[in-house]
Amino acid sequence: MSSAPEGMVVTLEAGDGFIFSAYRVEPRREPRGGVVILQEIFGVNPHIRKVADTYARAGYLAIAPALYDRVAPGAELGYSPADMQKGLELRARCDLAATMNDIQAAIDDAAWAGKVAVVGYCWGGQLAWRAAHAASDLSAAVMYYGGGVDALGDLTPQCPVLGHFGERDAHIPVDRVLPLQTRYAHLVNIKIYPADHGFNCEARASYDADAAQLAQQRTLAFLDKHLADDA
Repeated sequence: MSSAPEGMVVTLEAGDGFIFSAYRVEPRREPRGGVVILQEIFGVNPHIRKVADTYARAGYLAIAPALYDRVAPGAELGYSPADMQKGLELRARCDLAATMNDIQAAIDDAAWAGKVAVVGYCWGGQLAWRAAHAASDLSAAVMYYGGGVDALGDLTPQCPVLGHFGERDAHIPVDRVLPLQTRYAHLVNIKIYPADHGFNCEARASYDADAAQLAQQRTLAFLDKHLADDA
């Protein structure tokens, strides 16, 4: 991943009229579709911007909505214990319905590029599962170590879902996540890695390069399948 951001900050309008920011990156060629990146509890920070850059380099329009703008505009956090506590506080202040409105606005904004998927990390992973159930005009969803999804099995996905989880993740026991695949075998595919929570983030001590690379390869193949024009 390059160290310099490749996109720009834009403003979006949610269905209730709320104006918020998003980091958007356009590919250098005709987009293969749109990918909405859903943040961790740390905001649209350098890591999330790098993730968006990566999907744009793969040929997708990538947009990361700032889901904290309703409670703390411009909030960006690191990964220290103090940042973790602040992130948990900000997440607790977010209204779920409003957050989903903002996600829908980002999906709508990305639709000019073709079919749209969401890719979410940690809190964003849970939001990706919720979006798969409730969002309009969504063709696919990817959740990386989505906290709390094991308790949301009643939310039936309306599009294909790919999940990435670490077998050493103490926050999300894999034996509580795999039943989602059993229950929705026609739509949900769960992949397990010999890694910990947050294995995709190079800024965290739990980063696992091998797991991150394999998950990325699988995600790009999944997006290529479900966002293709004839999918």
